Amino acid sequence: MQRTLAILKPDCVRKNLIGKVIKRFEAEGFKIVAMKLVKLNSKTAGEFYAVHKERPFFYDLVSFMTSGPCVPIVLEKENAIEDYRKVIGATDPAEADKGTVRKMYADSKEQNICHGSDAPETAAFEIGYFFSGKELVENME
Repeated sequence: MQRTLAILKPDCVRKNLIGKVIKRFEAEGFKIVAMKLVKLNSKTAGEFYAVHKERPFFYDLVSFMTSGPCVPIVLEKENAIEDYRKVIGATDPAEADKGTVRKMYADSKEQNICHGSDAPETAAFEIGYFFSGKELVENME
């Protein structure tokens, strides 16, 4: 089994899409291992997205991620990272495949409903950023 971090971003929360998006994840075979509602501040959002610090969109991303609550979720299944990224679609909803979460619900590349880990090492860091080991439910079977 593999785990990935999903974050339902502030636009998802604002649009009241949390349940619809989670239902889609569950329909795709993902098990929820941990989940919480959080409100990031500039420091926590900046630390989480530090990998993008030198990119021109960094400050807009931090501003967006601090604009309202978000929902970090640890999802688990075989090939979780790759499968999750297929379910959510391309970063830019205009380029996302039909039926993907971003194609259905996102307004723009900047406000694209959800975040997803892109590699096992990234997932390990990102999961640890939001959840302690005792918050992760084991043996979901």
